[in-house]
Amino acid sequence: MRLYTFDVRARVARRPLLGAEDNGTLVDLAAAFAALVEQREEVVAGEGTSEGLPLRGLPMLLAAGERGMAAAREALRFAQHAGNRVEGHLRYRFDEVRVRPPLLRPGKILCAGTNYLSHMTENPKATRPEEPFIFAKLPSGVIGPHDPIVKPALTEQLDYEVELAVVIGRPMRHVPAERALEYVAGYTILNDVSARDVQFRNNQVTLGKNFDTFAPMGPCLTTADAIPDPSRLRLRTWVNGELRQDETAAGMIFGIPELLARLSAVMTLEPGDVVSTGTPAGVGVFRQPPVFLQPGDVVTMEIDGIGRLENRVAGPEG
Repeated sequence: MRLYTFDVRARVARRPLLGAEDNGTLVDLAAAFAALVEQREEVVAGEGTSEGLPLRGLPMLLAAGERGMAAAREALRFAQHAGNRVEGHLRYRFDEVRVRPPLLRPGKILCAGTNYLSHMTENPKATRPEEPFIFAKLPSGVIGPHDPIVKPALTEQLDYEVELAVVIGRPMRHVPAERALEYVAGYTILNDVSARDVQFRNNQVTLGKNFDTFAPMGPCLTTADAIPDPSRLRLRTWVNGELRQDETAAGMIFGIPELLARLSAVMTLEPGDVVSTGTPAGVGVFRQPPVFLQPGDVVTMEIDGIGRLENRVAGPEG
């Protein structure tokens, strides 16, 4: 499944909805499941109402574990076969909605630096890491597709990084690499936007990576069952239509199972946490000459099976 968090443009502001893509439309999973329960006349206290469903948002679905995923799949199947037999609005066209980041406020966002051999090679100062280099991005920086990346006044070196991001589906602690993928709910795209002049000044990675709007995410979460081998996924970035990055996830130095195992040896990874796995060669700072993002630029990222994440650069802001 490809799961989206979205708002309906014509509706008065309410909580965002959780949808599944089907034949070019978005199925409102909570509405579909409620209609299914009503038709079956099997209303169970706390589960026959929309408030009791695990489908009112991706965090709730992830917290419900396999029960949540099973309910989502059942709701999608019902909508696929319901046709016009159900009153109410179960489907929306993409032009009727605003797609939000799949997780509006992830728990933790942990990122692997210098984790592609090609990215290490393009940086003249980099050496092959003996273990993963991990830093954090803050949830306050998360934006969705088509939201603007705001260029801060404090940087003249605004840069992009396409990354395959892993979303945790079950509490994970001291899990060996050979079992790590069992704990993955799905995958999305993260643009690890960076202010290079801030980042490289006295190794200020946290500051350089965490200005507001520096974590575009989306467009959806593709569930793990639809991506049995994430190392085969192709990552690409275009800036104003020019291809800048193009590589498969097989180029990682530390693969996803090893990253998750090492992190779970240090801390508990929880449902809704995001682990971003590094970027391949082609970032602006290491081009010859370096090329940085400017207001008006459009950054488009694509990963097989997940879709496209596109954001325009705005600013500067004070």
